[in-house]
Amino acid sequence: MLEAVGLVKRFGGFTAVDGCSLTVAERSMTGLIGPNGAGKTTLFNLLGGYYRPDGGQVRFKGRDISRLKPHQRFRAGIVRTFQIPHEFARMTVLENLTVVPPGQLGEGLAAAWFWPWGVARQEAKIRARALEVLEFLKLTHVKDNPAEALSGGQKKLLELGRAVMSGNRCVLLDEPAAGVNRALLGDLTERILDLHRIGYTFLIIEHDMEFIAKLCQPIYVMAEGKVLTEGTMADIRRDARVVEAYLGHSGAAA
Repeated sequence: MLEAVGLVKRFGGFTAVDGCSLTVAERSMTGLIGPNGAGKTTLFNLLGGYYRPDGGQVRFKGRDISRLKPHQRFRAGIVRTFQIPHEFARMTVLENLTVVPPGQLGEGLAAAWFWPWGVARQEAKIRARALEVLEFLKLTHVKDNPAEALSGGQKKLLELGRAVMSGNRCVLLDEPAAGVNRALLGDLTERILDLHRIGYTFLIIEHDMEFIAKLCQPIYVMAEGKVLTEGTMADIRRDARVVEAYLGHSGAAA
């Protein structure tokens, strides 16, 4: 569904991503791990369109999308979340969901003036869908609260909900477990699994190995801008290159 083919990204004389290739199969949950500074977030930004590659391609459903901007990739069917949630802080939780679907009639002056009943009908449909998503996320009780009042874990759930409201089935999750307490992390894990069961495709960056092990197969490992290996969690735990990347030479020897 989504491919990185020999991606390269340089910042001045520093090569952050150095010939990376990975494949995200449709309906899979693919993990991406590596030590800090490995290039994971830069690779994510290349896949999402926030950076343009200096070499290689990004392909989505076989189409080269390397030159598409983030909003164009969103329209093509890719949606991402962020390690630090990007909620609309002063809008309510419900409003944060209802603004997501593209092509809303109320955004156009002509429709708002000359077809108000059509606008109202579409808005009612979007609101009903948003309420369904809030129930799925177990956030109905905070639907009228400003999003800035949510806990860190609730904001991560809201990010996931906004991805669902987009209608896109290819979701890039950037450290969804970061800053989430264990109780809410359980809820977040179950919601991701539920979405996967109905056909969503995920690529997940994460440092929480227990979280990745529970959700993802295959798992790619990055270090120093390159993909070291890929496989199951059992495979990569046995790989000496992975141990060395995380712990250094002394750790590998030990």
